[in-house]
Amino acid sequence: MRPLWKGLVTFGLVSFPVGLYSATRRQAELHFRLLHEKDQAPIDYRRFCTEEDVEVDWTDEDFERARVAGTHTIEIRDFVPAGDIDFAYFEMPYWLVPDGPGRKAYALLREALEESGRVGIGTIVIRERERLLALRPAGPGLMLTTMRFASELRAVDELNMPQPAAASKKELALALQLVETLAGPFKPEQYHDAYTEALRAVIEAKIEGKKVSAPKTSRPPRVISLVDALRKSLAAPRAAGQAKTAVRKRARRREKKAA
Repeated sequence: MRPLWKGLVTFGLVSFPVGLYSATRRQAELHFRLLHEKDQAPIDYRRFCTEEDVEVDWTDEDFERARVAGTHTIEIRDFVPAGDIDFAYFEMPYWLVPDGPGRKAYALLREALEESGRVGIGTIVIRERERLLALRPAGPGLMLTTMRFASELRAVDELNMPQPAAASKKELALALQLVETLAGPFKPEQYHDAYTEALRAVIEAKIEGKKVSAPKTSRPPRVISLVDALRKSLAAPRAAGQAKTAVRKRARRREKKAA
């Protein structure tokens, strides 16, 4: 695998060479193209000047003129507590891998971050754009996550947010009980893109000439009482748990009879 970026990481007077690799895997995405209804030819989009009706070309030299100092350097400027960074700032994760003679300095920085509980903050230029970054230990290596600049985030006071209504003690107690009922460790493998899977099935069915009908959708129940809604929500996981227990008991009884 080729690195997306190669350069130096510096903190203080210490520097070492690294390569940057994507930490995400592109799934088999569905891509669509607009077709001309008359002849089914793909519709193409081109860049052009609307005033002069000519296409505008960009060259590598144009981007070189806009380069900032340190294009091939990640300078760690600050080390901040990991809990100080709001999730809203995070964008895309990458693996930072030592290149050549930098393994010892790389391992030293990783261990220092792990021991201190801090995250390195700096900047990097990727694909002609300067980005804020956070560097943290992850497993045996370092993970670099690009971040949004503060100017890119919209403040909540720009929105017409209602004032939070005070909850009663009973409502809060039931809500906390529901949270505890559904609490558990994060297991990312149990979540999947159900919409893309369903869309792919529809496309395959149409290719095979099968009739495709939209699934029936049920309207969400009208909430009359928040307390009643919370109680019904609590009853649902219990009922599901009791059903699973009953299935397991029946399976064990069948196994005993078979033995």
